[in-house]
Amino acid sequence: MSNERKRRFGDRNDGYRIKESDPIHSFMPFMLPNRCDNEAVMSELIELTKIMEYVDKKNESNPAFKYTMFHVICAAIARTIYMRPKMNYFYKNKRLYERKFISETFIVKRQLADNAGETLAIVKFDPQSNMSPIEQIHTQLEKIVFSVRKENKDDGATDVMGILTKLPKFILNIFMGFINFLDNRGHLFKDFVKIDPYHQSVFLSNTGSIKLTAEYHHLANFGTNSFFVLIGERHNHPYYDQDGNVEMRPALNLGLTIDERIADGTYFANTLKIIRQLINNPELLDIPFTAEIEMEKKQ
Repeated sequence: MSNERKRRFGDRNDGYRIKESDPIHSFMPFMLPNRCDNEAVMSELIELTKIMEYVDKKNESNPAFKYTMFHVICAAIARTIYMRPKMNYFYKNKRLYERKFISETFIVKRQLADNAGETLAIVKFDPQSNMSPIEQIHTQLEKIVFSVRKENKDDGATDVMGILTKLPKFILNIFMGFINFLDNRGHLFKDFVKIDPYHQSVFLSNTGSIKLTAEYHHLANFGTNSFFVLIGERHNHPYYDQDGNVEMRPALNLGLTIDERIADGTYFANTLKIIRQLINNPELLDIPFTAEIEMEKKQ
């Protein structure tokens, strides 16, 4: 992700204008203007042995809010976005932008019950902070979960939606038309961008926490979100060595849905390698964003 720079002509409140040099990608938003028409779907099997060892070690000090595999995956995704800035690109009004920040959003259930309410959680990372990615996600999620489950508070977006849904439909349609008008021109209110889940870097859904097997989730034409991640249920998976011997190890599936216009297949493939390497070496997530980390050249 680029360092904060002076706003130039064509920039948005939430993104820097990127001028396409590739004719194919320059033409694609005119040929396929909707984000949902450009979904690239990928799946990655994650072996969990090292994550589980890492989480156990982090929890040896018995923190009040335990570290989990979800924290590790969120931190790995955020670190990857920092290292692979095109994963933070988005198209709006047929123009390409780089988001000015790294953020993640997800749903938090108040309780694991059918009739339990849901609220949105948004975590914004500070790449210039001395705090590591894993510490940033852990610290912010602790505050969010306490607020939602202990104090029974809603997030800003849920509060706003609760008010808007009480309006007559024609007024709500006018309001959303106005929001889209501002968004297409890059002048959407900063406070709206701050609380809206569809204006963040990546939307994550931990379907494994509710014992649901799913590897695909659509993107949305509303907003600017180009990246959706599904985290599957933990299970035992067979791994084979060179001699054909099999060993059952804990694993889960990651399902990734990406707007294919933001980069090419090679870029996505190399991005997946980095996600895999960070998860296989979770101690790298204890290093601040700006610190250099050595990644494997080949997988």
